[in-house]
Amino acid sequence: MASSINIWSTPASAVSEQVSILSMEPTPTTGGQPRVTGRTRDAVLAVDRGILAFSRHWLLFFNLFIFVYVGVPFLAPALMRAGWTDGARLIYTVYGPLCHQLGYRSWYLFGEQAAYPRAEFQARTGIDPNDLWAARGFLGNAQMGFKVAFCQRDVAIYGAILLGGLLFGLPFVRRRLKPLHWVAWALLGLAPIGLDGFSQLFSNYPYNVLPVLNLLASRESTPLLRTLTGALFGLANVWLAYPYVEESMREVRQQLEDKLRRAAGAA
Repeated sequence: MASSINIWSTPASAVSEQVSILSMEPTPTTGGQPRVTGRTRDAVLAVDRGILAFSRHWLLFFNLFIFVYVGVPFLAPALMRAGWTDGARLIYTVYGPLCHQLGYRSWYLFGEQAAYPRAEFQARTGIDPNDLWAARGFLGNAQMGFKVAFCQRDVAIYGAILLGGLLFGLPFVRRRLKPLHWVAWALLGLAPIGLDGFSQLFSNYPYNVLPVLNLLASRESTPLLRTLTGALFGLANVWLAYPYVEESMREVRQQLEDKLRRAAGAA
């Protein structure tokens, strides 16, 4: 049975030696903290390698995500034409909370026209454009074609983000492009889409039946304007954000490469 240490009758040097022995850590330390070893160390290094890989290829992951995000809505009309309506309706349902999907502001595939403006949409379908639920619930038919699950403006926004991401991947662009100033972003990207979108708001129910707002000119945008303003907004967002993301990812790469280099040397 180990005897206790009597600090009053034991020389100070002996007490110090015994206390030091009793308080020794069995695990080597680094910077005052226990060094991570074994499986825990392997797991930490695996996570670091995964983050490093993402920091090196973040643009590829971003572009792939946007490609799928904007591409799946085009799959819906293709499935409708092929008769796989359950799959198509699932896509319309999933994208429903992300877009208004109004039939007179959407693109159509496999039909007579690519788009059907407000008046023509009402004439062909018999649906009152003010009935927003009916207008968004119309998926198309064999004659008119079937609508894309994203509206015209959203297709332009995300399509332009994808295009901007591909252009940013060019080496000379990626090295030299500086972030767009926020004032330029507001003027080039936000203002056009804001004016075009807001000005047509009053053509919809309930604004178009309110006496006060009836004094305002009712306006409906066009597929061309929705596409142009949406594309400007998407490209401006890439120009504003991607250079900052690249700078942040470059710092992450440098830190993790140094960390993994030290870990390899200590192994």
